[in-house]
Amino acid sequence: MTLARSTASRFARIALGHLTREFPNHPDHVMAGPEDVRSPRALHPIFFGSFDWHSCVHGYWLLATLLRLRPEMPEAETIIALFDDAFTEAKVAGELAYLARPESRGFERPYGWAWNLMLQAELLRHDRAWAAIHAPLARAFAERFEAFLPVADYPVRAGTHTNTAFALVLASEYADMADLPAFRQMLQNRALVWYGQDAACPAWEPSGDDFLSPALIEAEAMRRLLPRERFGLWFPRFLPDLADKRPATLFAPARVSDRTDGKIVHLDGLNLSRAWCWRTLASAMSEADPAKPHAITAALNHLAAAIPHVSGDYMGEHWLATFALLALENG
Repeated sequence: MTLARSTASRFARIALGHLTREFPNHPDHVMAGPEDVRSPRALHPIFFGSFDWHSCVHGYWLLATLLRLRPEMPEAETIIALFDDAFTEAKVAGELAYLARPESRGFERPYGWAWNLMLQAELLRHDRAWAAIHAPLARAFAERFEAFLPVADYPVRAGTHTNTAFALVLASEYADMADLPAFRQMLQNRALVWYGQDAACPAWEPSGDDFLSPALIEAEAMRRLLPRERFGLWFPRFLPDLADKRPATLFAPARVSDRTDGKIVHLDGLNLSRAWCWRTLASAMSEADPAKPHAITAALNHLAAAIPHVSGDYMGEHWLATFALLALENG
């Protein structure tokens, strides 16, 4: 479960093949009038490819992360040239102008917001101008979190884009990398409001188009945001029977019946994101915890079920490598 150079190159080639591919495209775009009928590239100077805005954002995160982890891979110079072209003040201003529209208040909430912050966290790890140029866009999304979280009385526990625990996980990465303790505290406070009293999770999953495990991503959010001792008290209450491999559904990779179906192929993403969460959660378990070997085995099994399928049909290919990298490089 490590990132070989050949795998990094494979993932990079996949992303380079779709980041600037404008069509097909599934825009999240509210039109106020006929003047708003515009192409994806006209609406979004940077993030116009990869079938949808959020997949384009995390495609850039994928490439930036691969470049840091495997700077010797043959695709490195192509990636650098792409980023130099994409991250300019004029293009960031274009993305900001789109956000400033009154109709864009709910644009990509919270999934795209969180991925943009995750991208900024990665750009901050690079000794290039990209992070400074992209920073105003990241600040705009952080401000959206700051406005939204205090009025979001209830979490969203879906296994898809609206999941609020996943958003907290990615936003916390930005809070840490950008050294924003107040922002991180806000994320922690909201996690406690939403999930602090949860116990004996039944894990009624998967649903037919999940790419996140509502149970495991909630646990990962609490692992990321709580002090270790406090998480050590919360986690056994939330999933008390892991040593007996229950809930059983969390240990069994999902079956993917049709990888040309844009919703069903989400289940490959579920297997990858579960592998990621099982790895990170296992890292928080003591060596004496009888659940730890089950968690590690579950991570391996889920990764093996999905990693061969990150490319093939475009419905999965435009995004799955991102989740494969999360699974390989965390925990």
